[in-house]
Amino acid sequence: MKLLRPASPFLVVLIAFAMFGPVVRADSGQRNFSDSISGWEELTGYYDTANGVAPLDRTYDFYADHGKGITTYIVRTPTDGGIKEDIPAKFRDRYEKWKTELLSTQYGRDQWDKYSANKNFILTIVVTGDRKKGAGTDKFLWDDEGKFVGATITLGADLDEGYPNPIYYPVLNSLSSDTNSYSISGRILAATKLSHEIGHVNQAATANMKALQLQNKLMPEYISIFLKNGLNTKDKKLVDLATQMGGTPVEIWESREYWSEVNAMLYLNGRIGKEDFYCHVFNKIRRNLETYAREYEPRFGQRPEFSGSPCWK
Repeated sequence: MKLLRPASPFLVVLIAFAMFGPVVRADSGQRNFSDSISGWEELTGYYDTANGVAPLDRTYDFYADHGKGITTYIVRTPTDGGIKEDIPAKFRDRYEKWKTELLSTQYGRDQWDKYSANKNFILTIVVTGDRKKGAGTDKFLWDDEGKFVGATITLGADLDEGYPNPIYYPVLNSLSSDTNSYSISGRILAATKLSHEIGHVNQAATANMKALQLQNKLMPEYISIFLKNGLNTKDKKLVDLATQMGGTPVEIWESREYWSEVNAMLYLNGRIGKEDFYCHVFNKIRRNLETYAREYEPRFGQRPEFSGSPCWK
C-alpha cells in the first residue's frame, strides 16, 4: 500500500501563518505589509523515542512551534558581515562539538566558508533552550536594492536528540536507528540538522524577491477563500491563485524542506561515506523518498553523491 503525505486542511492555514510575516525597516521601525516577504520553516514532527512512533499529522504541535510568524528586515548592505555566533556560555561546549562535526567534511567547510568570508552578508547562529530538539531559519535581511544580505539560524539546545518524521525529512529521519547493530552519534545528528538549516539560507540567497512578495500578497486571499468554501482546494479561484504563487501553501513549504534535505544529504555523504552503516542510512533515505515523496526523488537523483552511491550496486 502506498502511503501518502498528509495534507490536513488545518495544516494549510497554519503553514501560511508561519511562512509569512511582516517586513520591518530597521531604520524607521515602521511595518510595511505590502512589502512582506516569505520566510522559511523549522524542523518539526519529532519521533516519540519512548514509543518508537511518529505521528503523521501534528497540527497542534505545528501551531505551537510555528504560529508566531517570521519578520523580515530591510537594512543597509553590511560591510562587516560574516558568521556571528550568539551562543550562551552554558551551551558553548555542545555547540562547538556540533560545529566541529560540520567542519569535518569538505562540504561542511565549503558551506561555512561561503558565509564566513562574505563581508556583505551576516549569518547569525543562535542556540537557545526554547527550540529544544528543533531548529529554524528566519529574520531575513534584505537591502534597499532587494539583495539578500542576512539571516538567522536558531538551534535548539537539544539539537543532538530527536528525529523528524520521514514524510518531510527523509534524510534527517534516516539517522534514527531501527536496529541495535549500529549507533549514530548525536553530534552527527546535530550537524546534519545545521546543514539542513544552511540549506534554507542557500535557498533564500537564490530566490526571486518579487516572486516571494507575490506569494505573500496572495496567501491571505488563498486562505480566506479556503476557509469559506468548505476547505475545497479544487475551487477554481484557489487553483488560479496556486498557479500564480507557484503552488499551494503546503506545496511551497514542503518544497523548501526537501531542497534543504538535499543539502543535509550532501553533508551526510561526506561524513559517513566510509562508515559501516553508510548504506543502511542511504537505503533508508531512498525508502523514505519512495514511500512518501516520489515526486521529489529527482532532486536527490540529480546529485552523483546519491545517484552514484555504491549502495545501489
